[in-house]
Amino acid sequence: MTIVIQRILLPADFSSHSASATKYACELATKFEAELHLLHVLEMHPVTTPDFGMGLDLPRYVEESKSKAEKALDDLLDPNWSNDRQMRKAIVEGSPVKEIVRYARTQNVDLIVISTHGRTGLAHILMGSVAENIVRTAPCPVLTVRPEGHQFAMP
Repeated sequence: MTIVIQRILLPADFSSHSASATKYACELATKFEAELHLLHVLEMHPVTTPDFGMGLDLPRYVEESKSKAEKALDDLLDPNWSNDRQMRKAIVEGSPVKEIVRYARTQNVDLIVISTHGRTGLAHILMGSVAENIVRTAPCPVLTVRPEGHQFAMP
């Protein structure tokens, strides 16, 4: 059996935890000469998202959030690495788990590389785990990377 990895998805939440997953995704994309997909999901919560009643323009707020996310995606990778690489960048709105799985399915992704945040106890019970739910529902293999775990080293 031959493993063919042509498209790797790196969901980016721009947290410090995701740096390790970014390293793995880049190294694997290099090793397999795969296209790297960077995806950020704008999660809009009715409770925390400003609305018109608060005197804010919701469409402008969403556009500003997208602009910031686009800039963050542009700055996510080392420019020396990303030159001459096949990459796609996307920003979508919705639930991170649903949108990451949907993107992986529609783009025929071969591997998702995602960081864990290492929540335990009550925080894990209340908030759940995005990575855990993606592992359960993804249409392809998922590599979860712990921020304090083993670091990838090229021979």
